[in-house]
Amino acid sequence: MNDNNPLLSIRQRIDAVDDQIQKLLNERASLAQEVARVKLAAGEAAVFYRPEREAQILRRVKENNPGPLGSEEMARLFREIISACLALEQPMQIAFFGPAGSFTQEAAFKHFGHAVTTVPFTAIDEVFREVEAGSTDYGVVPVENSTEGVINHTLDLLLGSPLKICGEVELRIHQNLMSRESDLSAITRIYSHSQSLAQCREWLDTHLPGAERVVVSNNAEAARRAANEPGTAAVAGTTAAELYGVTLLHRNIEDQPNNTTRFLVLGKESVPPSGRDKTSLLVSTRNKPGALFHLLDPLAKHGISMTRIESRPSRQGMWEYVFFLDIEGHAAEGPVAKALSELEQEASLFKILGSYPKAVL
Repeated sequence: MNDNNPLLSIRQRIDAVDDQIQKLLNERASLAQEVARVKLAAGEAAVFYRPEREAQILRRVKENNPGPLGSEEMARLFREIISACLALEQPMQIAFFGPAGSFTQEAAFKHFGHAVTTVPFTAIDEVFREVEAGSTDYGVVPVENSTEGVINHTLDLLLGSPLKICGEVELRIHQNLMSRESDLSAITRIYSHSQSLAQCREWLDTHLPGAERVVVSNNAEAARRAANEPGTAAVAGTTAAELYGVTLLHRNIEDQPNNTTRFLVLGKESVPPSGRDKTSLLVSTRNKPGALFHLLDPLAKHGISMTRIESRPSRQGMWEYVFFLDIEGHAAEGPVAKALSELEQEASLFKILGSYPKAVL
C-alpha cells in the first residue's frame, strides 16, 4: 500500500469540505441580498446594519462552538462573513480617529470586519462631524484606556452631540517591533509615538539598548519610515505593519501585556436590545449635600450595576460637573427603564447616550 494514500484521502475530504463551505457561504450571501430586497420593498428608510442582531449571531457562534477551533477565532471568522454579506446589502464607510494603520482603525476592522471602507480623520471632533453630516455611516473613537484613563475630549464631545453610541470595541493594545532588517544587530534607530516607546521601555532596554529612539507623531508614520529607511525599526500595531509591508520581528513587546483601550461606535440610530447590553448616560445634579448619593440611589434600588463613572466640568458654571455613567442593561427594558425614569426626575441634566451590545470579541 502506498504510504501517501491516507494523506491523499484526508486531502480529498478537505477539498470536499471546502466545496461545501463555499456553497454555503454563497447561499448565505444570497439570503443577505434577499434581506436587502425585502427592506427596500418596505418603502421605509432601511437600516441594514443591525448591531444587536450581529451581537446575537456572534454570541451564539461562541456558545455553540464544539472546537477544535477556539470560540474567539470562530467568532472572528464569522465577523468577516457577516461583514462580506452586509457589504452586498449596503457598502459602509466608517470614520475613525487617526491615520491609516492606527489602533482605532484596527478597532474599526475588529467591530465591522474588513468589508467596509475606513476613512481616517486627524481629530476626534472631525469624526463626530462626519457622522453627524451623514458623510460616513458610523464613526469609531477611543474613550478610555486601562492604564492611561479616560479620553476627556471624547466625553466632552458626547455632551453636545446628537449621535448615539451604537457599540463598543475592546482592543488589547499590543506593541510590535517591525523592520525591513532581519537581525536586531542591524537596527540603529527606532521610531514610534512617545507613549508606545514608554510602554516598551523595559523590552527595548534589554534587547536594543544602543538603538536611538526617535519620537514621531503616530505609529503609522513610524512603520512607514521603517519600511523605507535601512537600519531602522518601528514600534507599532500589526495593522501598520500590513499597511506598509514591514516584517514583524517581535510581537507583544509591551511591558504591561493587559493594556486595553475601549472604543465607541457612533451612529444616528438607536439600537434595540440584544440580550446583553450596556447603557451610557450623562447626568448632572444640583450642588447640595448628598446630591450624588440621591442621584444614584435609583440604580441601587432597582439592582442595576454601574460599571463606570467619570466626572467632567459642565462648562455651565464654576465647580459644576456632569457625570458620565455606564450601567448594565438596556434603557428600554424592565428595571433599567424604571431606574432611569427615577434618576431623570432627580437630575438637573439627563441624557441617554445610547444602549448597545456589550463587546463580543
